[in-house]
Amino acid sequence: MNRKFVAKSNFVLRRVLNSEDNLDILKEFIEVILDINIKEAKINPYLEKKKNNLPAEENFGIADLRIKTNENEEFNIGIQMIDGEHILTKMFLYYAQIYSNQLEYDDNREIAKTITINILDFIFTKEMKYHSRMVLKHEEIQNTIEDYLEMHIIELPKFSIKIGKEMKLKEAWISYLKGDNIEEAIKRSKKIQKLENVLKKYWREEVME
Repeated sequence: MNRKFVAKSNFVLRRVLNSEDNLDILKEFIEVILDINIKEAKINPYLEKKKNNLPAEENFGIADLRIKTNENEEFNIGIQMIDGEHILTKMFLYYAQIYSNQLEYDDNREIAKTITINILDFIFTKEMKYHSRMVLKHEEIQNTIEDYLEMHIIELPKFSIKIGKEMKLKEAWISYLKGDNIEEAIKRSKKIQKLENVLKKYWREEVME
């Protein structure tokens, strides 16, 4: 994984990304992972408001957003990095947290489908592909549970790209997160370059406690 955010990865990325100034970085990342076009995006303040009443802050995610697509669909989006054990438990607990966070909005929004993006620095599933999508379905009930629950799993060790091959935008993001071909990834996206700069600034100014 990219060494600039490997230590307390959720905490570091949350510190640098949860601001209006860097909302464009989150927007591009979500668009390429979910293959959507975002018309509006808003960072929900829940993580910062509740951080003193939640478990150790490196364990509760990078971002909690409400987005609206070009098709006027609204979604709750949560992004987290996961390590250690009990991975499924962590994914479902995080999903429940992001879904229930909607009660904190105080702006009369309707409850929307929640989607979480889970980034893993190890192999978790038996599938060959590095990006998999998890939903809950019922044999006889169509479009009910799936309308509310969707989790994406990004397994960084499974990702590779041939040397010399031109990176697509999604490949550039995964390469950057993994820590491979960082310079090429930065060249491919101005948002990745911006993230690289804000991370460098964070580590220059970080004071050890």
